[in-house]
Amino acid sequence: MRLHNVSGDEKMKLPTCILVALAAVWQYGRLDASCLATHIVNAALYGNVGIPGTPEWHDYPPSLPTNTFPDMFPPDVGYPGPTAPGAEPGVAATAPAYPMHSGSAHLVAPPTFAKGKGKATPRDVKFDLFRSLGSLSPWYSVEQGKFGIDSSPEAPDACRITGVHLLHRHGARYPADVSSTSGPPGFALRLRDHAGNFTASGPLSFLNDWTYKLGQEGLTPFGRAQLFDLGVSMRMRYGFLLKNFTESNILPVFRTESQNRMLASAQNFALGFFGYPFEDQYQQVITIESQGFNNTLAPYRTCANNGDPHKGWRGGRPKNKWIGIYLQKALRRLQKHVSGMDLTFADLFAMQEICAFETVALGFSKFCELFTEKEWEGFDYAYDIDMWYGVSFGSPLARAQGIGYVQELVSRLTETPIETHNSSTNATLHNPVTFPFGHSLYVDATHEVVVLNVLTALNLSGFAATGPLPSDYIPEDRSFRTAELASFSTNIQFQLLACNSEPGPQIRVIVNDGVVPLHVLRGCPENAHGMCSVDAFVNAQKETIGSTDWAFACLGDWEVPEAWNTTVGYPDWI
Repeated sequence: MRLHNVSGDEKMKLPTCILVALAAVWQYGRLDASCLATHIVNAALYGNVGIPGTPEWHDYPPSLPTNTFPDMFPPDVGYPGPTAPGAEPGVAATAPAYPMHSGSAHLVAPPTFAKGKGKATPRDVKFDLFRSLGSLSPWYSVEQGKFGIDSSPEAPDACRITGVHLLHRHGARYPADVSSTSGPPGFALRLRDHAGNFTASGPLSFLNDWTYKLGQEGLTPFGRAQLFDLGVSMRMRYGFLLKNFTESNILPVFRTESQNRMLASAQNFALGFFGYPFEDQYQQVITIESQGFNNTLAPYRTCANNGDPHKGWRGGRPKNKWIGIYLQKALRRLQKHVSGMDLTFADLFAMQEICAFETVALGFSKFCELFTEKEWEGFDYAYDIDMWYGVSFGSPLARAQGIGYVQELVSRLTETPIETHNSSTNATLHNPVTFPFGHSLYVDATHEVVVLNVLTALNLSGFAATGPLPSDYIPEDRSFRTAELASFSTNIQFQLLACNSEPGPQIRVIVNDGVVPLHVLRGCPENAHGMCSVDAFVNAQKETIGSTDWAFACLGDWEVPEAWNTTVGYPDWI
């Protein structure tokens, strides 16, 4: 759809309806198509559509299509032909190798990057932008041994997989708030505010007629594909576990929460895992994500201190310091091609974010070619800083916010109800129907910040081995990278095994196909395949649960000491 000016007749239709439509645009990032056509509202809001940064939103499907005849298009006409199910796949249990997720299908990388001195990666390693976008990166299988265990996710010799608990992030999404004055929508607003004066040339010339095409918070088409693909992948790897449900005459129970992208992610995962129709093949718990509702998949909603920028999301200040360092040359280079507007570091960082968001939303972005490989490495690290201090090992709240999910994991592993709900767990939903025990497969959908909360609460300190992240340079071989841990559709597999070589059931933690060392936990010995006995793993987690005061961390009246740092995600100065 091409935007155009409002005609005289269309202007006559605006007064009554426009207020409703404008409110919808700013509150929800979408339009009431039954009230007003999208192009009319765009034009009414921003006048001449030649203004750079003008929003361009396509509201599909139409609210009242004229060619719908349900009786003429039945979903099933019979005559299906003979069918019979085959054996369930089980690549993780039977194959000699493991299928790794290495590419980003449907996405187009920039043909070139800006020229600059220095390489972002060693010269023998090809730079991959899609692995350098922090938590905005699409998920990929990390290199074997990356986390310190030189083993792959398939069952080790003499072992068989008996169960899997899967925790995954939602798929690629649009930015959070279309009415924001910062980030991608803030940059678009800045361009509109400088309308009439702004002119771009050279590599930025596309900005002269660039429109803001990003929606708000929902899954992108690529994000839907990610979750469908993840579902297919997990069925291929662990489909054989469904035999346990058939033999017990029960259905799996998966969990997600009520945000649009969360429910859509769970549904697309189910479509990939079970196929269509999936409604009678599993049961979906939908927890409420909102203030006042306990929810381990969105624990920040009941953690009041998370709303205090001096306690929760402490990464802003060190991140901004780093942005002012790594984008200095880019600011001078790009300002030469802009007149009528002084670019800022915030503008350039927003442009890098637009590259990431446009790529996963539209498939390609011109913004990506504006920066050097080294500047993209700087962007990647900026997200590491933000997440480290905001929601992970460097945050005083991370462990408390993740401890509820750890309590649930221990409850499932031991088939023992939680006795005292003293964190973000929801006692109402902890019943045999919506929180069953004894299943061989569990799937929970959440956000990237919660994935990092959980990794912190599990005390998987290998990810914090290189210590707090500096804000003035990128440390070599850092152990904490959000692109590896918290990407779009990131996933943690808690893999349960029975091994001839080990007494009792074993557990492994696998993050994006990388096996995580568990010998950092008390009672877990070093193991070539990253295994630990379930008993020892549970005891280590119970120790952490017992030493975590959720009420104090999330509701207590305390201040972070000056220059305080941590690698355990907890207010440990107390």
